[in-house]
Amino acid sequence: MIDSRAFTKIQIVFLISIIIVAIGGSLAYVLLSEQAASETIKVGVLDDLGYPSGDDFWQGVVLAAEQLNAKGGILGKQVEIVGGDTDSVSSNWDPALIDSAITRLLTYDKVDFIIGVASNQGFMIQERIYEHKTIFIEIGSNEDAYTQRVLDEYDRYKYFFRASPNATSIFYGMTDGLSLVREQTGFNKIGFIVDEAWTKEIMDGLNAVLPELGFELVYEGKLPPETVDFTSYFAAAESAGTEILVPLIAWADIPFVKEYHERQSPMIVHGGYIPNVLAPEGWETTEGKCQYVSAGAWPTTAGYPLTEETLPFREAYIHRWNEIPGVGGSLGYDVLRYVLSDAVERAGTLEVEAVIEALEKTSIETSMARNFVFTSSHDSMTGENPNDPEADYYMILMFQWVDGKQVPVYPKKIMEEAGATYTYPDWPGPWDNP
Repeated sequence: MIDSRAFTKIQIVFLISIIIVAIGGSLAYVLLSEQAASETIKVGVLDDLGYPSGDDFWQGVVLAAEQLNAKGGILGKQVEIVGGDTDSVSSNWDPALIDSAITRLLTYDKVDFIIGVASNQGFMIQERIYEHKTIFIEIGSNEDAYTQRVLDEYDRYKYFFRASPNATSIFYGMTDGLSLVREQTGFNKIGFIVDEAWTKEIMDGLNAVLPELGFELVYEGKLPPETVDFTSYFAAAESAGTEILVPLIAWADIPFVKEYHERQSPMIVHGGYIPNVLAPEGWETTEGKCQYVSAGAWPTTAGYPLTEETLPFREAYIHRWNEIPGVGGSLGYDVLRYVLSDAVERAGTLEVEAVIEALEKTSIETSMARNFVFTSSHDSMTGENPNDPEADYYMILMFQWVDGKQVPVYPKKIMEEAGATYTYPDWPGPWDNP
């Protein structure tokens, strides 16, 4: 007869053996997982990833990673993309949600780099990346104060770079673009229709500078939130004799453009910010009523071959995602595919200080710039390159919708390269006057 107590001891020993083996197996799995993780380069993507612009951004970065991995990765390591969803748009840029998203990327996911949209939380993000000594390349905000910090306290804020133009660059692009359209049309009377919530600093600058350039400012309409009816604004702008109407409208630009077309307002709409109208689907969403409207846009969206990389990226993006890339997808792709990968390869290491130094020496062609270069403040250099006409920096571009296509109308150099001309509306207006 078997001693039940002895059997129990045997069982206990057997169970302990199983547990030890299991623990050993678990430890081995953990070690192998960590080793596998060390063989990848983790890149965090910070944005509202459930929102169309965030999805476009994500898709551009994923495409870049897929192309890099197909070529052997970066430094022989595969690139892994990790999402940090801020829910920023749906939550009205709740700082707690943005902080939580970037903190998770830094602490839980332990990403090597972050490409992201800082929104209005750039200062907080700069503190987080300083705490974790992690490079963050921004593609969405334009506040000059973010990169001014790099100049003021370099050792603390050197981890922050911006691949999109800053407010100063955008401002000078707008004023220069208005000067060019005046040269082409002879129009000098400017009116504005602007979102009241976010345009004060821009308008203060334009109201100060444009009169010095000889423009006559005849109207400024400020839109409260959720405006969708523009009848009174157009009536006031027309009554004031506006010839060039400049919109700065982030959310209601589709109904704005539709109403402009339907009332056949006797002025040109040019040189402002109407992102949904100049987006890839702008012609469809406005039902073609964006005809003759021009504003800031991007070569990858418009299909203009600004660089040798513009159309190949655009075609690859369309093939991969069955849609045209927007600005977020284009910039996200450029940052990973060209700017960051190039810097890491030149540094020969993931060591942060070495990569920062390499980024500061960046000079590379991308889909959006003939020569992408960072300034001393870690901003993207913009404008024509005085030393090499074939290697212009990131350029502020304006396109006009004409018969379903976006035609470049600024800067003059690009307009001339494309053989483009400014097209007037086909209804009565000041363009009919000799």
